[in-house]
Amino acid sequence: MSVALIRPLVVRTVAVSDPRNLLTRLPAAGPYAWVRHGEGLVGWGEAARATVPPGPGRFQWAREWLSSLFGDARIDDEVGMPGSGPVAFGSFTFDGDAEGSTLVLPRVVLARRGGRAWLTTIGDDPFDAVTPWLPPGRIRYGDGTLTAPEWQHTVARAVRKIKTGALDKVVLARDLMATAEREIDIRVLLSRLAARYPECYTFSVGGLVGATPELLVRHTGQSIESLVLAGTTARGGGPAEDAARGAALFASGKDRYEHVCAVASVREALTPLCSALDVPAQPELLALPNVQHLASRVTGRLSDGASVLDVVAAMHPTAAVGGTPTGTALNVIRELEGMDRAGYAGPVGWIDARGDGEWGIALRCAQISGDRARLFAGCGIMGGSDPAAELAEAQAKLRVMQYALEG
Repeated sequence: MSVALIRPLVVRTVAVSDPRNLLTRLPAAGPYAWVRHGEGLVGWGEAARATVPPGPGRFQWAREWLSSLFGDARIDDEVGMPGSGPVAFGSFTFDGDAEGSTLVLPRVVLARRGGRAWLTTIGDDPFDAVTPWLPPGRIRYGDGTLTAPEWQHTVARAVRKIKTGALDKVVLARDLMATAEREIDIRVLLSRLAARYPECYTFSVGGLVGATPELLVRHTGQSIESLVLAGTTARGGGPAEDAARGAALFASGKDRYEHVCAVASVREALTPLCSALDVPAQPELLALPNVQHLASRVTGRLSDGASVLDVVAAMHPTAAVGGTPTGTALNVIRELEGMDRAGYAGPVGWIDARGDGEWGIALRCAQISGDRARLFAGCGIMGGSDPAAELAEAQAKLRVMQYALEG
């Protein structure tokens, strides 16, 4: 089902002076964001919105809805860069059969990239006043679907399944509930996340807010890029411990095999779409403020006119957020997690009228509603996983959104 609020779309994109901090330009109501190292896009208002029907054809439905919307638009774009002209922000649920996937075309998009900045507007007088920011105040936490001991028990059950040979890996998520003293201003969370985790993609779509380190796909013309993360350890207390932890992660057979599985799933998904694909032979170490990851940057060139949503459809879910083999892992997730992930670990990002865009995996995130937040984290479980260690890893990942709430 979809509702277009302004139709036909009259879209105008003009070059503007450098806004510097994109996030400071956002009004309070329904902000949209995709920002890394101060560059990216922010938006507000709604020119059109679609609730994407669940099911195996949801990405195709989304592409066709956008094609119809963009095809009918009157577009005046003097910038002509990826992200100029009409742009839709989107969030898809992890489970393809779950409801909640959304596409929104903001009335205003402000962008900054490669030394240039531009403003896209749809319709007349689309601007909203920027109101003062108010921190959420004191935060109280409560258990999510499972308590910490219950989640450890679930991890142990998954390990036993893996040791039977039924699968190689499954990613198990846990949630944590938070209640704030005041209604949560998403702009405060975005600002804190962008400042503390500049290497990540700070995002906001439909109340799903986070800072993900994992780029599912960047699509520019026929070129695509994906950053695969699998294998994690916490940061150390100082440079020496940090280096030792990184070296141990790189030498870990369990983590290296987990990473191999994740890279293989991306290669398998992209090969049919690409005329050329470059997959690194060895991962690198990606250090973030709270954790270190094994990382592989995969690049390729598309063989036809596939849009970024076609690539997203082919890649989701990757082994990094589902498991190996994918079908078996998804069944185990449904059996053991006992919760609806909603948008957690699903694709989140933006697409323009040319089919270009950037989509990440919604990690290190929370679903915000009023004064409530539901925080998510997940861990790749292998045959050699230790439940206590996996719980510690999940807690380290949850600290990203706890920091965003607490400051």
